Amino acid sequence: MTVRIVRLGGPGQGSRPADINITPLVDVVLVLLIIFMVVTPLLEKTIGVQLPSTEKAEALPDVVPDQTVVRIGPDGAFTLNDVATRPEDLVPAITARMDRIGKVSERIVFFVSDDAAPYPSLVKALDAARKAGATTLGMAGKTDADPSTARPAP
Repeated sequence: MTVRIVRLGGPGQGSRPADINITPLVDVVLVLLIIFMVVTPLLEKTIGVQLPSTEKAEALPDVVPDQTVVRIGPDGAFTLNDVATRPEDLVPAITARMDRIGKVSERIVFFVSDDAAPYPSLVKALDAARKAGATTLGMAGKTDADPSTARPAP
């Protein structure tokens, strides 16, 4: 009994060679080698930076005495420069502070609103400041930071 080996597809009929062509692999490796050789010297360069010396900043008070700050609490209660104020007394209280300020351009009122404060209370406070004669209104963030670590503005 003889064993007959039958090849499907001959040399001209789409057969695949048994050896792997490594030429594309060598091309890719050489390109990567060249890239790394070019980039590596660039990574080793450093830039000299001269940092300024640190200074101890003076502690600033939470509210400067001549500033007008309206705080709105989580329940909608108003405080004008840390003095509790009823909503109906807010306009006269701000007006009294604005009358003490000579220049119209310096009539600034800052508002600090709690995250849980009702929005209509903030709108009432803004309207009260405008009615009282404030020319500039500013919103300030609520800070729980220690005033001794405060930094002066740049």
